[in-house]
Amino acid sequence: MKFLVSSTTLLKKLQAVGGVLNSSNTMPILDNFLFEIKETELIISASDLETTMTSKLEIASNETGVVAIPAKLLMDILKTFPDHPLTFLIDDDNFGVEIVSDYGKYKLSGFNGEEFPRTPVLEAPATVTMSAHILFRAINKTIFASGNDDLRPVMSGMFFQLDTKNITFVATDAHKLVRYRRTDVSADSPASFIAPKKPLVLMKNLLNSIEGNIKIEYNESNAQFEFDDFKLVCRLVDGKYPNYEAVIPNENPNRMTIDRKSLLNSIKRVSIFANKTTHQVRLKIDSNKLILSAEDLDFSNEANERLSCSYVGEPMEIGFNSRFMLEMLNNIDTETVVLELSAPNRAGILLPESPEEEGEDILMLVMPVMLNH
Repeated sequence: MKFLVSSTTLLKKLQAVGGVLNSSNTMPILDNFLFEIKETELIISASDLETTMTSKLEIASNETGVVAIPAKLLMDILKTFPDHPLTFLIDDDNFGVEIVSDYGKYKLSGFNGEEFPRTPVLEAPATVTMSAHILFRAINKTIFASGNDDLRPVMSGMFFQLDTKNITFVATDAHKLVRYRRTDVSADSPASFIAPKKPLVLMKNLLNSIEGNIKIEYNESNAQFEFDDFKLVCRLVDGKYPNYEAVIPNENPNRMTIDRKSLLNSIKRVSIFANKTTHQVRLKIDSNKLILSAEDLDFSNEANERLSCSYVGEPMEIGFNSRFMLEMLNNIDTETVVLELSAPNRAGILLPESPEEEGEDILMLVMPVMLNH
């Protein structure tokens, strides 16, 4: 087999697809890219058994066949070339690969592509379509709130809740929660599934630069995302997602409106003096002022700052984990934010003062830390 391809075009595709690869695999064949040559088209696949990603590009060839090529070695050599035409010669008998450039020749051992695991084909899937931009924002705004606990795998992914009126995306680790809702997209019938974190992060990196729509197909066990010339199939997280609506307090009579950047920078400074285990910052809100404080009694460190805000409600003193607050404030784009509170031992709700985009509804929830008076 023989084909001609541009080094930079090929490298770009391999870097996008290569995010799927694991550093340690149970099957050695998974350390390779699968190349499927179909005359003028090359289909590249990478898999870790849970997630398989494919992409395609145009090549100069008139042959067909498959070969598995060692991923690390191939990417290492491609990174050293300027934009340059490369000829790949593949031995049909022993799958040896020879790469020919103007600089010289490079030989590496390939493997039989037939041994590569087949990409799962979804049976009787349901379909929903949305713009790549919407899914990018949904992942970008929520995925940081998902958990890393192997004992609770349902919390390590993102919950897709499809409805005939809207689509809701949720991520939580039991300490913080983000509910991202779009009223400008909907599904034909109600459904829900939990997609794992790894494929979503891979897609997030690609979707940012893609115009147009993404087609999502899903059934009980798998989901497939198709956009541009990429296709990603992943196994869904098995299990029931926690009832997230139950933890969102409905009655929040205390409402503080404040400049987002001022609050963010203030927490950054004050949290340096917080206890390194709890990362606790204390918010004392009364009329139109907020006093932020933190202390680490073990080292006699403490800090206080005063900010002006607009506040409606009873005077309130509440503690939060500063790291969670910073993550949330960093994922809101509006100039002003609203913090809704009901009681010092109930979750606080952080919202952008107005929607960042039409059709978008973001709610972020953070659990309080018990104050040590």
